Amino acid sequence: MISDMELHTVASLLRRGHSLDQLSTGLTLLAALLGLGQWLAGVIDPWLLLLSAALLVLGVLEKYWALRVAFDADLFQRMADSTHSLAERTYELDQALTALGLQPAERAGRLWTERRHGALLLLRRQSRLLAVQIVLVLGFILASPWLASGL
Repeated sequence: MISDMELHTVASLLRRGHSLDQLSTGLTLLAALLGLGQWLAGVIDPWLLLLSAALLVLGVLEKYWALRVAFDADLFQRMADSTHSLAERTYELDQALTALGLQPAERAGRLWTERRHGALLLLRRQSRLLAVQIVLVLGFILASPWLASGL
């Protein structure tokens, strides 16, 4: 059985996804400016274009996971703050999710440990996409000809 404190803790962890999303948004905007800047300058470097496209795709995927994580954070917080019994809250949540088409009816009644595991898995996916974005940017910086010529 999951406690209210555990629900609060999971909600707090999931809210950290917002910070990850902000960094990813910055990198995605950087990628958009990089791609647009090449087009406006009339000089198109295939490697820069590829990097820009990869960062944009990763940024869009990260944004999707960030929205899912934020949704789960709100749900976990709502469940933790409710004064009703956890069984009542779970039933109402499952009814709402099913009615909105956000959850198949056969998934109703899952244990909260399973829900917690799934929500934290989404946060890990979001953080992995951000990590790939960061590695691409750092790899590009380190491999750039202007940096290598200065050594």
